[in-house]
Amino acid sequence: MPHSAPPHRTERLDQDHDGIRRAARLLRQGGLVAFGTETVYGLGGLATSLKTVEHIFRAKGRPSFNPLISHFASAEAAFAEADMAIPLHDMAWELARRFWPGPLTLILPRRTGSRLCEAVTAGLDTLAVRVPKGRAVEELLRLTDQPVAAPSANRSGRVSPSTARHVLDELDGRIDAVLDTGPCPVGLESTVLDLTGSQPVLRRPGGVTLEELQETCGPVTVAGHDGTGGSISRPNAPGQLTSHYAPSLPVRLEATDLKPHEAFLTFGARQAEGASPALSLDLSPDGNLEEAARRLFAALRQLDHTAARHGLTGIAVAPLPENGLGRALRDRLERAAAPRPAEPAPPSA
Repeated sequence: MPHSAPPHRTERLDQDHDGIRRAARLLRQGGLVAFGTETVYGLGGLATSLKTVEHIFRAKGRPSFNPLISHFASAEAAFAEADMAIPLHDMAWELARRFWPGPLTLILPRRTGSRLCEAVTAGLDTLAVRVPKGRAVEELLRLTDQPVAAPSANRSGRVSPSTARHVLDELDGRIDAVLDTGPCPVGLESTVLDLTGSQPVLRRPGGVTLEELQETCGPVTVAGHDGTGGSISRPNAPGQLTSHYAPSLPVRLEATDLKPHEAFLTFGARQAEGASPALSLDLSPDGNLEEAARRLFAALRQLDHTAARHGLTGIAVAPLPENGLGRALRDRLERAAAPRPAEPAPPSA
C-alpha cells in the first residue's frame, strides 16, 4: 500500500488464520499493522525498510532518536542480527531459552551487515530484540518471515494500548490495519536488559521481574532513567524517555489522601478520605500485582476520561509495592507523572 497518504480508515482483522495471513501480507508489502502481544499492542512494520520505519515514527509522532524494538519468530533469527562475540554470549542464550517467547527485550551489539535499517536503532551501534508470546503474533511473525519493528501502538508519550479499541482511538486512519487479539495478558511492556557490557543492566522493568532475571543472571545493575538515576532526553535503549505513558491529566504519586480536584487510582482496597466510588478505580482489590499490571493502562485511560468528564483536573495514585511487578508498575507511573515535554506538532497526513 503506498505511503504518500495514510489509509482513510484502519482495517480491523480477526485473529483467525485469514486475518493473520492478511496482516502478514500487509507487513511484507511495507504497510503498518498493529497487533496484540502478551505485553501491549505493537505498531509493526518491516525493520529492514527505511521508508516503513519512518512511517512508524510519523504515525506515532515519535522522535526519531528513540530506538525501536525489533520482533522475531525465534531466538536464532534475533541473534543473527547481533554481534554475539560478547562476554555475556552464554547468558543471552540462557535468557532466551528461559524467557522467549515472552516479555523480555535484550540489548545486544549490532552485527556489521545487519539487515535492520539504521532508523530502527536510531543510529546506535546496538539493537533491541525480542521474541513475543501469543498464538497470533507468533504465527504472524512466522508468516512475515522478516524482522518487525514494533513500538507500542499509540501516539508517542501517551498511555500504551492493551486492546485493539485503544489502538483505534489514537491511530484509526493513520495505519493500515489492527489485528485484534483481545486484551493483552501481561499488560506492561517488556523488560529491557542490556547485555552489551561485562555485567547485565536492567534498562526498563517489565513483564519479567528483576527477581526472575537474577535467578538466571546473578547480580543485575538497575539503571535509572539516564542510566545513573537522573532524567534522559536522548535514550540509549527503547523505553527510556522520562515522560511517557501519560494520560491527559497530571498524575500525583504516593497519595494517601485525596484533593478535591482529583480522581483516585488505588491498589489493594486502599481507601482515601473523600474518594468517590464513581471516580476511583482499584487496580487489584486483592493486592495481586499481576492483575494490577494487566489493568494499569486501561485503568489510566478510563480514569482520565471519567475524571475530565466530571471536571476534575488530576489523578492521585496510591502507593504500590516495590517488589516483583510492582517495580514495573511504579516505573510506568513515575514516567506518567513526570513533567510533560511540549506537545509535538501533529504528523503530516
